Amino acid sequence: MNLMDQAITQRINTPAGSSVLLDSIMVAATQFGVPLLVLLVALQWWGRRERCHIRHTCVAAGLSFLIGLGLNQIILLFVHRVRPYDAGVTHLIISRSGDWSFPSDHATATFAIAASLLLHGFGRRGLAFLAATLLVCVSRVYVGTHYVTDVLGGAATGILAAAAVRGLYWEGTRVDRLITKAL
Repeated sequence: MNLMDQAITQRINTPAGSSVLLDSIMVAATQFGVPLLVLLVALQWWGRRERCHIRHTCVAAGLSFLIGLGLNQIILLFVHRVRPYDAGVTHLIISRSGDWSFPSDHATATFAIAASLLLHGFGRRGLAFLAATLLVCVSRVYVGTHYVTDVLGGAATGILAAAAVRGLYWEGTRVDRLITKAL
């Protein structure tokens, strides 16, 4: 698996640095993708249609985001994977990261959000968020900061967190009504 992971990672990273336009798109996706998705979720709070349901989903997406990133911190206590640029697998076109490579926090965060929307029945929006998520994830490999399996690991923790929140945080409960009626 390691050789295949390296080969796929190198294939995605190979064009990095050779196209100003593609580099700009991928660097922007890496730098602004997560904050943009968080902002788009936050803006949904004031939607007029299905107000209680969308607010519940916004809270669920936020909880999934935080729980997924928390899971990553636990994983990082046990898994110390060197970044691909430090292993000579990729060439880096952004600033170096100060932490371990596995799992990808960007993948976790974006997959947690997209999975939350999809699991709560927002098909079109969820698919739009999923498309943005895939761009962010590919960008992380393209810019040289992650292996493909780092992204897959991050996707797994994000989806796991969203599924856990879906199962444990129910719409219409007293706590949910209190939170969704705020603002």
